[in-house]
Amino acid sequence: MEIVSVSTVKIDDVIRILDKGGLVIYPTETMYGIGADATNSAAIKKLNRYKKRPAGKPYSIATSGKTMAEGYVFINKVAANIYKSLLPGPVTVVSHGKHNVAPGVESEAGTLGIRIPDHKLVIDIIKKFGRPITSTSANASYKKRPYKISDVLDNISESQKKLIDLIIDSGELPHKDPSTVVDTTCDDLTVLRQGEILFNNKNEILSRNEEETKNFAKELWQKYEIHFGRRAFVFALTGEMGSGKTVFTKGLAKAVGVTDLITSPTFNLQISYKLQTGHQSLVHIDTWRMSSPSEIYDLDFGENISECSIIVIEWADKIVDEIKKYTEEAVVIWVQLTFGKRENERLIRWMVAK
Repeated sequence: MEIVSVSTVKIDDVIRILDKGGLVIYPTETMYGIGADATNSAAIKKLNRYKKRPAGKPYSIATSGKTMAEGYVFINKVAANIYKSLLPGPVTVVSHGKHNVAPGVESEAGTLGIRIPDHKLVIDIIKKFGRPITSTSANASYKKRPYKISDVLDNISESQKKLIDLIIDSGELPHKDPSTVVDTTCDDLTVLRQGEILFNNKNEILSRNEEETKNFAKELWQKYEIHFGRRAFVFALTGEMGSGKTVFTKGLAKAVGVTDLITSPTFNLQISYKLQTGHQSLVHIDTWRMSSPSEIYDLDFGENISECSIIVIEWADKIVDEIKKYTEEAVVIWVQLTFGKRENERLIRWMVAK
């Protein structure tokens, strides 16, 4: 593994590494990404080992512009409008793929996300390389957002470090959200991940499966985790039976480092999981069987707030007034999960209480 400054890196050296199936960590306008030749199967397998990627989870790719993108996806009118008005920039556009990338890059449904970074060095690399590279964050799955190189190296194993061929260090990047991901495969644009660019006035995304719901929980945690240790967190979940509240909790638990099996606390009301760092816990509460909102205090709710723990409450609409009492001491995030048009789809809306 070699680390070079963004001011001294030679593009030809980067190209040689990519040509050989190597992995390169590079800066973007949002955070550090990790690039591999998106058309090279061996390179993608190496990237999967580095990311510890769940099976079936696709990668987006970075292209130098719309012309290169057209070699890999079908661009309809909805997508073309985004390319024209918002790219280059922090938006990933999902379209039907042309199957010209390595296996595992496109989704199982044959769709592919295109990113055109607003970063001259990255665009220059892709132009000279002549084909797209992967556009995925440089952290391993569910690890800290990589705004500086130490965010990457301090949170991966020695075996993962050995998989990195080159790191282009641009110092600490501005702490921005990741790119907004939009699905343009249908006539109506759908937001799959809310990032820097807002496409409507609501905080909402469409989750197409349980893995995406878990990933949303991770993204939401990473957006606000800067407050961890100073304030408690209350994730107030609402939604019908089976809408994905426990699935959300599983994703959040993984993001904060809980390795225990997460189960619903429906019958015992509360399950606590000790975090690996500090004295805080992840406290999972289900209010379904509570006969009165005041029962929340029998579960040491106030004490958990004082200890700056992370509290997840299913059926939180049953104890709205109790939660409101703690908006000064805690970061309170309301999350509503509703069924989508298709069997596995969930529309997820969220807001931070003020």
